[in-house]
Amino acid sequence: MRICVVGDELSVGVGDPRALGWVGRVMARSHFDRPAMHFTLAVPGETTSGLGARWEAETGPRFGPDAEYDNRLVVALGRHDLDAGLSIARSRLNLANVLDMASANGAATFVVGPPPGRPEDGDHIAELSAAFADVASRRRVPYVDTYTPLAQHEQWLADLAQSGTLYPGQAGYGLMAWLVLHTGWHAWLGLPAED
Repeated sequence: MRICVVGDELSVGVGDPRALGWVGRVMARSHFDRPAMHFTLAVPGETTSGLGARWEAETGPRFGPDAEYDNRLVVALGRHDLDAGLSIARSRLNLANVLDMASANGAATFVVGPPPGRPEDGDHIAELSAAFADVASRRRVPYVDTYTPLAQHEQWLADLAQSGTLYPGQAGYGLMAWLVLHTGWHAWLGLPAED
């Protein structure tokens, strides 16, 4: 199995003193029968437009070349579409194109939505997350809503306040990992669920 994670700097754990982020924590808790390779391919500040333009070229050399390989794509969506002024319709279309092309290429997909950031962006991130969830649902692709459970979560908010940035610390990334692990991750990989 080869798993490629594409996304922005949140997918590599910027701000995590343990340098694991949510991806490292999730992979550490995923017990494969046979060796699996995972690659985190992040671009800081990336929008869905940027992700859509690059993901195939970057995952292609890492995915197995034929049907004997189990290629998996994790789309880790951030909040940068808001800063770039992309419309919800454009963000939806960008994600839909990635998921449709991945499906056509035989790569199973899993989507992780954007977590909370600045309080003043809350309604916009919630709307963006709901739009992404709808796109994934229409394609029967698992979607992890990280916004709704974390928007008022004490530890998440404390992590953001302590860092003074839009990046969580160790506890915040742990919360994101927990959400991923408990929202269909093991079933998507065909692995037994965690105890």
